[in-house]
Amino acid sequence: MSIRTVKIDFDGKEYSLETGRFAKFASGAVMVRCGDTMVLVTAVASENELKDVDFLPLQVEYREKISAVGKIPGGFLKREGRPTDKEILSARLIDRPIRPMIPKTWHFETQIIATVFSAEPDVNPDTLAAVGASAALLISDIPFHGPISEVRIGRVNGEFIVNPSLEQLEKSDMDITVAGTSQAITMVEGESKEISEEDFVAALMFAHEKIKILNQLQLQLAEQMEVTKREYTIEEIPEEIVKTIEEALYEEINQYVHSQSSKSERREKRNEIYEKALALVNEKFGENEELQPQLERYTGNIVSDIEKKLMRRMIVEENRRLDGRSTTDIRPISCEVGLLPRTHGSSLFTRGETQSLSTVTLGTNRDEQLIEGLEPVRTERFMLHYNFPPFSTGEVGRLGTSRREIGHGHLAWRALKEMLPAQEEFPYTIRVVSDILESNGSSSMATVCAGSLALFDAGVPMKKPVAGIAMGLIKEDDKVAVLSDILGDEDFLGDMDFKVAGTYDGITACQMDIKIEGLSVEIMRQALEQARKGRFHILGIMNEVISEPRPDLSPYAPRFTAIKIPTDMIGAVIGPGGEVIRSICRETNTEINIEDDGTVLIAATNSQSAEEATKMIQSLVQKPVEGEIYKGTVKEVREGLGAIVEFLPKTQGLLHISQIAHERVTNLKDFVKVGDKFEVKLIEISPDGKYRLSRKALLPIPAKQPLVKKDIPSKNNDKSR
Repeated sequence: MSIRTVKIDFDGKEYSLETGRFAKFASGAVMVRCGDTMVLVTAVASENELKDVDFLPLQVEYREKISAVGKIPGGFLKREGRPTDKEILSARLIDRPIRPMIPKTWHFETQIIATVFSAEPDVNPDTLAAVGASAALLISDIPFHGPISEVRIGRVNGEFIVNPSLEQLEKSDMDITVAGTSQAITMVEGESKEISEEDFVAALMFAHEKIKILNQLQLQLAEQMEVTKREYTIEEIPEEIVKTIEEALYEEINQYVHSQSSKSERREKRNEIYEKALALVNEKFGENEELQPQLERYTGNIVSDIEKKLMRRMIVEENRRLDGRSTTDIRPISCEVGLLPRTHGSSLFTRGETQSLSTVTLGTNRDEQLIEGLEPVRTERFMLHYNFPPFSTGEVGRLGTSRREIGHGHLAWRALKEMLPAQEEFPYTIRVVSDILESNGSSSMATVCAGSLALFDAGVPMKKPVAGIAMGLIKEDDKVAVLSDILGDEDFLGDMDFKVAGTYDGITACQMDIKIEGLSVEIMRQALEQARKGRFHILGIMNEVISEPRPDLSPYAPRFTAIKIPTDMIGAVIGPGGEVIRSICRETNTEINIEDDGTVLIAATNSQSAEEATKMIQSLVQKPVEGEIYKGTVKEVREGLGAIVEFLPKTQGLLHISQIAHERVTNLKDFVKVGDKFEVKLIEISPDGKYRLSRKALLPIPAKQPLVKKDIPSKNNDKSR
């Protein structure tokens, strides 16, 4: 295969796609380059078709080679290990816009692997990987309805920027990743600093114009290739089976769809209808050896298709949903805070049949998360972890952290982080944990609401409360229904999942996946306006429970005391091998962190411990001052000379025998011994840096005793004798 390359100037940087040099055994392989960032993306499909499956067996992986930025991985093994959260999130950004572009009836195992081999700090490889995945599929034998492209959008001083640098992102009021075809936007994910709905739409329109350019670049590459797409079986369910089920059960399914029901009721009724349908088709077609192995799958697909058609028709024609709501109604909401007494903050947020129990834990900077990857090593003081146990859907399953859980947690993290106080104002590490106890749609947005409530309950001085809502869409020809606060079934059977989080003043995070093409700007604006009204409704209910952060932290949360010490005394406080600072922490039951500028943060569960630690540190950095009084400890007794007393850490002086007491001291051991503690006064600092101490100067002067005359024999008497 000859090497083929296409290039364009993309906002000041050369953007290129190359194939034919690398990974030639792959079905499709493209090296994407922008600046010095290079990402190799491969697409491979198995030779054998999977039988008896009704899903797309697609796996997307994204890996960052640490060598791409000239670093050696940390850890014992010194090699890349399991994917990081960052890599998992990047893989999801590739998977979500790519998956709808591959036919659902494609049942060959397909794997896309994106590997970052070179990375320039100012060029994000994530979006390059998505473009590479599309291009690799486009030139492979795998059926693909692309191309799609992906860009990152920032805005600085009111000007939109495509694929902004790290420096630009720091100044930007938005960070949004957008993917789409040349006809429509298909995926959005990002965060922003309370931008308006109109600004959000403008950002998407700007992004789409850039996407069209990159899609055209991919088509130019494909035109140079002789691409033959692999033939595959498009399975069609026999019409007689479809007719059998429709004639017998159509009306019963229609009644079930129109009945106002809960998730468990719908599941029970759906199973009942499925069993009836299966019994019918087994009775009629069970003896057909060719059809018999497929009857269960056929039956499930037919029942699901009928349910989908009836549900969608009911919504667009009758403005009625599965649970009886209109398109704009939001499910009943309840909020509680302070449920868990030993946590630093807690809340329970329930919206319909979706429920999040969230907790807040406050820690010190030692609890910050270390982030290591292509970017410079950094720490993160705010963490949000989302857990989705199987019982939340009434199922049995394995515990563990899935890619979905990481993605949902990251979205909620994005929604809340801009509202947190600066570290200078609130020097705590903050961890929010959301445990989903019930799930029927929009558990990530329930996490946003529960997380905001729990942070308020913990006394974290957030700028504003944050709420989130998930929007859906049903589009049948020219009939359109935008759904507020979607159910799980509406997400599965609908055309859009659009999550929007924010405050009263604007959007802080969003995530959108669109399953159809042709989503107009008008529909987008309608969805955003409904989301805004829904968000305000939810915030109003949340504010009725707790409208501002609690004035005091939990009694179990650490307290911070900040003091400043001279930078040249940091070593003295730390001590050899950290011995001194560890000793202070043990004695006072505190946690102490020292910054390079001399700022000392003391974390303690009570004020007394903090005061003790503060005094000990201040004494370490204190310089001897002539005339000052200190608490000393006798380190050595030298008979005939005096005692050696440590009056400051690592600072000793001589307590001369003449300065121990007002009376004459003849036997030192009667007055001082090693280990004695008492106050001393620094009476002299000699030119050679030696210290003279006095205990006598601090003792009261004894009262003068009256003189007693003694009988003294006279000389005359002596003579007379």
